[in-house]
Amino acid sequence: MSNRYEAFLILRAQGSEDSTKEIIERLTGEFTAEGAKVEQVQRMDKRQFAYAAGDLSSGYYVNFIFEADPTIIDKLLAKFRLDEDVYRQHYQRLRTKKTGATAEA
Repeated sequence: MSNRYEAFLILRAQGSEDSTKEIIERLTGEFTAEGAKVEQVQRMDKRQFAYAAGDLSSGYYVNFIFEADPTIIDKLLAKFRLDEDVYRQHYQRLRTKKTGATAEA
């Protein structure tokens, strides 16, 4: 049974806008390769951190909305933990999307 999830990722934004776009496309491919169906990618732009975390003072915030089997979350956590471009990650289960017939009932 698949559920809807939200993956909130903070990327290391050291390069240009083009390199960030390439990273997001690669990460979308990683979600798809693990069996997730990506519904939406929300690019929230580069933002300064409230406090400096080591040598990093800002990051590029991206939100992925996807549908997947619950076992995929652990795989994604492990995979992105090893990814140099992903600074932080958080996953949250969302409510199921209501269809037109279900919403009216």
